[in-house]
Amino acid sequence: MSWTDERIKKLKKLWADGLSASQIATQLGGVSRNSIIGKVHRLNLPGRGKGISGTVRTKTKVNPPPKSPALAAVSLSQDSISTPKKPLKRRGQPPREEKKEEPPIFADITIPTSRHLILMELNERTCKWPQGDPQEGSFHFCGNAVTEQGGPYCTYHAKLAFQPSNKRKK
Repeated sequence: MSWTDERIKKLKKLWADGLSASQIATQLGGVSRNSIIGKVHRLNLPGRGKGISGTVRTKTKVNPPPKSPALAAVSLSQDSISTPKKPLKRRGQPPREEKKEEPPIFADITIPTSRHLILMELNERTCKWPQGDPQEGSFHFCGNAVTEQGGPYCTYHAKLAFQPSNKRKK
């Protein structure tokens, strides 16, 4: 199939009328949707005219989220506040159980006071948890007694370092 002047004129008219490439291909016959798109591109035809429905799409402006929680409370108006809706129930399925909040991992542990040891003061019985910025003079290690398992950290820092994988994902 070759592009004759007559077919090109018909293509331009149908494109200006807002028909899709598939619709134009059907009306011209013997060409694919992709060949229509390629020809439109090569002819440098302008963007689409009004669609068949006669409506033009406009982009809606989305307001960016407020920068702080304090501004969020100020920027909300009574019109923008909506009440939360109940989740939809699906037929044939048992109702979902709501997930209960689990207590924090560290609920029964108190934070130990650091002994402020430097690198040269550490040994196999002291916690090696670093504290602060290594490039500052106030940098130090925890230095408390390590756990019975012989790991590098005290009980508190071992709980921080070795969390179960499902807890980390939350």
